[in-house]
Order: sequence, then C-alpha cells, then structure tokens
Amino acid sequence: MSPNFTGALLMTASMASFVFNDTFLKLTGGVIPLFQLIFVRGILATVLIVFLARMLGALRFDLLRRDKIIIALRGLAEIATSYFFLNALFNMPLGNLNAIMQVVPLTVTLGTALIFREAVGWRRMLAILIGLFGVMLIIRPGAEGFNLWSLYALGAVFCVTLRDLVTRRLSPDVPGMTVTAGSTVALMVAAGLASTTENWVAISATNATYICGSAVVILFGYYFSIQAMRVGDVSFNAPFRYTGLIGAMIIGYLVFDEVPRSLTVLGAAIVVGTGIFTLYRERMLLRA
Repeated sequence: MSPNFTGALLMTASMASFVFNDTFLKLTGGVIPLFQLIFVRGILATVLIVFLARMLGALRFDLLRRDKIIIALRGLAEIATSYFFLNALFNMPLGNLNAIMQVVPLTVTLGTALIFREAVGWRRMLAILIGLFGVMLIIRPGAEGFNLWSLYALGAVFCVTLRDLVTRRLSPDVPGMTVTAGSTVALMVAAGLASTTENWVAISATNATYICGSAVVILFGYYFSIQAMRVGDVSFNAPFRYTGLIGAMIIGYLVFDEVPRSLTVLGAAIVVGTGIFTLYRERMLLRA
C-alpha cells in the first residue's frame, strides 16, 4: 500500500471515529453540562491512552526539544479549536458552522503547498472543490446564519489548520500515542478548569456507558488524525475528510431515524465519487 493510500485510510478511519464519538455524546441527551462531560471523558481517555502507550512502549518523554514544542503547540491549538467551535456552535445554525468547517481541507492543502512546498496538482485541487460542493448540498447552509459568530467558526478553521500543519513537522520517530496523550491531557485540563463555571450533575449508568464509549473512540480519532498528517501527501488525503459527513448521515439514519433528503443523497454521491476518483488516479499513477 502506498503512503497516499495509507494516509487516506487513516483519514477515513479518523473521521469515522469522530462520528462515533459525536453519536455517543448525542445519546447522552444533553443532560450533562458540556464542560463536565468533556472533562469526565478526558479523565477516562487519559487513563486509557497512558495505559496503552506504556504497555506498548509508545509513551516517550525523551523527545527532542522541537518535538516537545510542537506537541505543546498542538495541544494549545486543540484547546483553542474547542473554544472557538463551541462558542460558534451555541450561537449559529449547525449547518452554517459545518459549512465553514469544511474549508479545512482547502486551508490545510494550501498551507502545505505554501509552507512545505508540497506539490498540489490541479486534479487534486479540483477533487477537493468538487467534494466541497457535495458537502454544501448535504448541509445546505442559509445565508441568514452567517454573522459575527462566523468569525469564531473561522477561528476554529485556523486553529485546526495550525494543529494539522505543526503535526506535519513532528520527527518520524515520535510515537503517535505520545502525541495523542499530549492532546488528550491538554483538552482534559482546559475542560476541567472551564467546568468550574458550571453546576455539575449526577451521571446515570446509561450515560456513563456512553461516555466510556466516547472516551475509547475519541482516542482512535486523535491517533488516526495525527498519523494521517504524517503519511503521504496532504493534498491527496484532504478529500477524505468529507467522509465524516457521510458517516454522520448514515448514523443519523440508523440511530436517530433521520431520513436524508434527495439533495443530501446527491451530495453524498458526489463526495463518494471524488474519493473514488482520487483513489483511482493514485492507482493509475502507481502503475505508471
């Protein structure tokens, strides 16, 4: 399997993990204050990732100074992303927020081209743009929802882009689990401090199960997204970020009885088509 195929697979797995995480959180019914929820999940996720990393010998502290700085920057970007995203989430339509967040594949691709001088062919850029058009058909944002809070969404886009670009600069010998642990701890500490502004509530056994499930899959999401940015060409992997919306649509239908509209299905078909085209072209280039 080529590095690009590996990166695309990791990106798709990352998006699937985040979709399952969102599903578990949504199943809690919104009865738990948000920062309490993230903090409790963070404790479970931190314990789990540290245990796994130590057991597999993938938890390292003897890193180069530049790698420690990169991991710290990535953790700060993760915290800032959550801050901007959650503020936007509470104050603007979800469809418009999702529309703005789908700019990330473009910003990350352009960032790697400008900063790291990675070649981006016109076919790859066209695949990203066509995939973005398909995404717009799925979420159908309304113009009336773009307001001051859209700047917060753009802040989240900037922070996600920064997070992924600095991940690209990690040394090859830095274990992905060590980076995952850094991001998990950073978000847990930030959520713990923010949760002091909320009134905590008791957590039922059912919701505790959902939180445990979320803690497990979020680790896969972090780990796969980190590894995806370290393998292959970013411009090749970028369109596979859109698979998260396809997964969300499928889960919405199976779990929450959300029947997709015809335009949603058309948009999903366009997104899948761009992914198939990207994989097909990579296979042709490998043969050549």
